[in-house]
Amino acid sequence: MTVLSQIVDATPEWAKTALVVVGALTVYFKLFGFLRLLLSAFVLPGANLSKYGKKGTWAVVTGASDGLGKEYATQLASKGFNLVLVSRTLSKLQDLARELEAKYPGLETKVLDMDFAADSDKDYARLSQTINGLDIGILINNVGQSHSIPVPFVETDRKELENIVTINCLGTLKVTQAVAPGMKERKRGLILTMGSFGGWMPSPYLATYSGSKAFLQQWSAALAAELRRDKVDVQLCLSYLVVSAMSKVRKPNLLIPGPKAFVRSALGKIGTGDWQQTASTYTPYWSHAIMAWFIENTVGTGSSIGIEQNLKMHIDIRKRALKKAAREAAKQE
Repeated sequence: MTVLSQIVDATPEWAKTALVVVGALTVYFKLFGFLRLLLSAFVLPGANLSKYGKKGTWAVVTGASDGLGKEYATQLASKGFNLVLVSRTLSKLQDLARELEAKYPGLETKVLDMDFAADSDKDYARLSQTINGLDIGILINNVGQSHSIPVPFVETDRKELENIVTINCLGTLKVTQAVAPGMKERKRGLILTMGSFGGWMPSPYLATYSGSKAFLQQWSAALAAELRRDKVDVQLCLSYLVVSAMSKVRKPNLLIPGPKAFVRSALGKIGTGDWQQTASTYTPYWSHAIMAWFIENTVGTGSSIGIEQNLKMHIDIRKRALKKAAREAAKQE
């Protein structure tokens, strides 16, 4: 008789029954969670944007001149929202404003050039002045910065480290603090902040960026609880890679969508993340959502297995980036 069979024979019947029940419940909840995921990803719509304002209500988009921010602005304009476009480069903002006003007659825009890395009180005063008196229904906290390439924390350039924290964390908090009081007073609004798998799961060699995005996820969930009674929705939009300058991915594939497809999902699936383990978080793009569910229900987001895999991946990316930089430098000689 094996040790295992001896243990089974010695186990009381009530304990065996309890184990069977626990096992069955575990399987049930896993399957139920997966069903909720599939319904959220492929069937159920998110909150209708009309909940946050009628045609002519304003939306504030940070990091609006390129990539996801530009696409958020474009799709919100198509749905009848006027726009406050905030980013660093004034000429790009002006070009986008003219383009959208020509495409959508009657659209109103305001542009504000801000270098979030400067953390200037004057810039935030200009923001408050720009939005003063506007009926703002939506805030898209999109502005952000990552590392130029994966890098060990101890070798991270001091300026890059400071910029990441200043832009991702302080920038998001200060913009939200300027916009949220009006939403709270009107008892209506959406604060959507861009999150990242890099913050949802610890990412070595992107440690500062990873920490900044983890901060935003916790802050967003806490803020959601504070503003819920005021009928202001706060959502952390969780994303894996998207084609953008930040990701350095140029072509979309099954796992990495382009900005248009991702933003369409982000605006169409608001509030559908009840299957996720963090409150007020949703993963709108279907392949990202399946990946997130699998990780949450197998290795877990904070497991040493997942972190070690991230470490290996980013070490490899760094090696390839350094080799590419060396080749380009050699060509210049």
